[in-house]
Amino acid sequence: MTAALSLLLKRTVLRILPIFFALLLLIGCNRQPESKGPAKHYELNGRITALDPKNQTATIDAAAIPNYMEAMTMAYPIESKAEFEMLRVGEVVRATVNVYDSGDYNLSGIQEQQAPAK
Repeated sequence: MTAALSLLLKRTVLRILPIFFALLLLIGCNRQPESKGPAKHYELNGRITALDPKNQTATIDAAAIPNYMEAMTMAYPIESKAEFEMLRVGEVVRATVNVYDSGDYNLSGIQEQQAPAK
């Protein structure tokens, strides 16, 4: 009788094990992305010098941002695909730099501005 019970137990485990692993896989794939934390917001003014559609970033030659950073040219991720698609190299823009506690940052609220007179 113990051999029959052992065989039944093995068959049951072999039936349940794939279901168990499938559930673990589904739970792992259904994780929500980690929160970036609260953001600080800064106004950016600058000229777009390059666009990278693959990474959805805009390289901007930006003026100094008070209480955040000196004037510099750097790539900024653009969160919104719709906003990114409206951008053109050479445009002068005003935008909001969103800086998260996690260290991540991106641009939003991008608006084209009139180029300064030369």
